[in-house]
Amino acid sequence: MRQALLLCPAFGHNSCLMHLVRDIYAEGRASGRPVISFEFFPPKTPEGDRLLQERVIPELLSGQPSYCSVTYGAGGGTRDKTLGIVDHIQRQHGLTAVAHLTCVSATREEVAALLDRIGALGVRNVLALRGDPPGGGPFQPTPGGFKYSSELVRFIRGLDGFSIGVAGFPEGHIACQDGKHVDWTHLKAKIDAGADYVLTQLFFDNADFFEFRDTMVRVHGVEVPLVPGIMPVVSAAQMKRITSLCGARIPADLAARFEELSGDDDAMTEFGIEYATRQCRELLRNGAPGIHFYTLNKSYSTLRVLANLGLSKPASVTV
Repeated sequence: MRQALLLCPAFGHNSCLMHLVRDIYAEGRASGRPVISFEFFPPKTPEGDRLLQERVIPELLSGQPSYCSVTYGAGGGTRDKTLGIVDHIQRQHGLTAVAHLTCVSATREEVAALLDRIGALGVRNVLALRGDPPGGGPFQPTPGGFKYSSELVRFIRGLDGFSIGVAGFPEGHIACQDGKHVDWTHLKAKIDAGADYVLTQLFFDNADFFEFRDTMVRVHGVEVPLVPGIMPVVSAAQMKRITSLCGARIPADLAARFEELSGDDDAMTEFGIEYATRQCRELLRNGAPGIHFYTLNKSYSTLRVLANLGLSKPASVTV
């Protein structure tokens, strides 16, 4: 299937051709090759910015990703930095980038203006999220804004020209008190509103993903790609903190292994690579359209996993 190519307007020539992510998955399905993608977040320090742009991103390109995504903080606090990183990735590396976009602290007019800025950079891919309010607490819609991410998706789809991704939660969203099956109906609403693909929250038990996928396909009739999100473990303390925020479950046998390796970061990193490799191998063997890696702005573990899977050549990178 032919992909839609989008010219970066600042160049005026074919040195920066970007793809729509929905077409990337369509081509991956036609070719039988899994789509590999990475997620980054805007660093908090200038040194972090330098390392991401000068070392991490160039190293990860050896993993042959099809695209990457860039988050922004609660309340859109790092929005400008997000767009700067997305612009850098597309201009400097010619890699399709996805800008995260949330409903938090923005009216419809402000979202429209932001989409104009995104489009002016030659970016045509967004991940539409409800988002987390600054300071935590329950989500409160902005007057004149959006209450649900499905409303944001429908708004973006009405503007045309963008490929839209959304988030899915194999164990249910942490804020959905009615359980995962109710949460999955909310995901169906986002897809019906115009979402092209789904990137899942991280998980550690593949059975959770398979139940989620099979329910979305067989019960809800979903046909868009449902892409598992994987985060290789590098630190038990870090993972416990992350899962407490997102609601992902750490299975008992995995938690026990965390305890055994506590205090030995090198051993934990190696175990994380081994565990993520097993997860990814099973997911791909059972029909996942690709893997979306939550890189934590590091390259070592992700590249090792991809090399184990035979999807990239082993690379010499720093931990």
